[in-house]
Amino acid sequence: MSGLLVAAIGPEMVLATFLLFCRIGACMLVIPGFSSDRVAMRIRLLMAVASTFAMAPMLLPIMRQAMPDLGPATTVRLIAGELYIGLLIGLMGRAFIAALEMIGTLMSMAIGMNNIPGVPVGGGETMPPLASLLSVTATAMIFITDQHQEVFRGLAQSYMRLPPSLAIQPLEGLEQFADQLSVAFFLALRIGSPFIVYSVAVNFAIGITNRLTPQIPVYFISMPLIIIGGLYFLFVVISDFMRIFLDGYFSWLQYG
Repeated sequence: MSGLLVAAIGPEMVLATFLLFCRIGACMLVIPGFSSDRVAMRIRLLMAVASTFAMAPMLLPIMRQAMPDLGPATTVRLIAGELYIGLLIGLMGRAFIAALEMIGTLMSMAIGMNNIPGVPVGGGETMPPLASLLSVTATAMIFITDQHQEVFRGLAQSYMRLPPSLAIQPLEGLEQFADQLSVAFFLALRIGSPFIVYSVAVNFAIGITNRLTPQIPVYFISMPLIIIGGLYFLFVVISDFMRIFLDGYFSWLQYG
C-alpha cells in the first residue's frame, strides 16, 4: 500500500503541485484581505498551502498536461510564468483597494480632514482616517459577503483562460493591468464624485462670503462646519458607496 502511494506521489506530481502553489501563493500575496500586514506571515503561508492542496485534485491534470518535461530550463520557465500570472491576478484585485484609498484621501481633503494624522491599518503607509475607514470597511465587507470565496473560484477558472505556458507575455499583461486600473479608478471616481461637488460648492460659498465680509475670518469659522457637514454626508451615503464598490469588485471576480 505504501509502495503504491509513493509511486503515485512522484516527482511529476510534486512539481505540478508546487507550480499550482506558485500561482495561488503569488495571488494571495497581494490580493485584498489575504495580503494584509495584520495577518501573520506564517498564517498567510499556511492559507496558501491549504488552498493549493484543496484545489490540487481539480487542477493537477491541467498542470501535468502543460509540463512537456522535467528539465531544469522548462521548470524555471514554468515557475516564472506561474508567479507572473498569480501576481498579475492579485494586482488586478489590489487595484480596487488602491483606487478606494486614493479617493478616500481626496474625500478627506474635500471635507477638510486631510491634516488629521491617520494610522496605518492594511499596510505600512499612513493614510488619512477617512481613507483608512473606507479601505478597512471594504476589506471587511469582502469577507462578510463571502466574496473571498470567489477569489479561489476565479483562480481555478484562470487555468482555463490563462493556461500554464512557457512564454511570459508582459505586454499583454500590462495592457490587462492598465485596463483594470482604469476600471477601478473610474469606479472610485463614481464613489467620490459627490464629495468633489460638495467641496466645490462649499468652497465657492466660503470664497464669496469671505469677499463680502473681509473683516471676519470666514475660513477658520467655517472649517468645523465643513467637517461636520462632510461627516454627515458620509453617514448618509456610505452604504451606497460600499454597495457600488462591492458590485464592481464582484463583477471583476466573476467576469474579469
